[in-house]
Amino acid sequence: MVKYAFITGASSGFGAAIASSLAQEGFGLILTARRLDRLEALKKTLSGISPDIIIGSMDVRDRSAVNGWVEQLPVEVKNNVDILVNNAGLAAGRAPIDQGEVSDWEQMIDTNLTGLLYVTQAIIPLMKARLAGKIINITSIAGKEAYPQGNVYCATKAAVDHLTKAMRMDLLPYGICVSAIAPGAAETEFSLVRFKGDSDQASAVYQGFTPLDAKDIADAVHFIVTRPPHVSIHDLVIMPAAQASATLFKKD
Repeated sequence: MVKYAFITGASSGFGAAIASSLAQEGFGLILTARRLDRLEALKKTLSGISPDIIIGSMDVRDRSAVNGWVEQLPVEVKNNVDILVNNAGLAAGRAPIDQGEVSDWEQMIDTNLTGLLYVTQAIIPLMKARLAGKIINITSIAGKEAYPQGNVYCATKAAVDHLTKAMRMDLLPYGICVSAIAPGAAETEFSLVRFKGDSDQASAVYQGFTPLDAKDIADAVHFIVTRPPHVSIHDLVIMPAAQASATLFKKD
């Protein structure tokens, strides 16, 4: 019987690396993101590894789209969703609170927090029916420590950090384990998105030290999902060796 992992934001970065790792572990994959072309390329890459791959363009901010997308999954797939990785998220802009763009605030809140809620609420009934499952929320060191000009992004990730704890309590009676992974500085498309395509600003973030990469976070997800049934990993904070806090780095 194939068990499935549902991964949001799977078209690149952490999501794509997590998909690759779980494919190698034998999971069927349900991969969603807004960029369907990238999902198609990822499916082609992993088709010889995973026993089954389902892809679809989905914006987690659209509740009706999320519910409709989950509902249309084949019954045998819905009956075997074992893992949910809430990875979709972003930082948009970096400015003092009085100079922030409201559209950036709304995008981050709607994606990082509200979208996570929509997807989780759609998937939980599938896990409750089996009295089993693992939910992994990708948060950030920004959810543990605020930093200058990170205001709303930090707030959304702090909300997910607390939401993870509350979900763990609510879902305990149903055998569903809930974990959080909080990465520090990781070189993916994160900074390129934050600085709205400015590659010079994005690359400057990682100068002078070796940041995490997507595989580091995929390895953490693999560790969580391969623990024996009596073990639940609640919270992992993963930092580059050169990073001691949200803002303190040892640079060359």
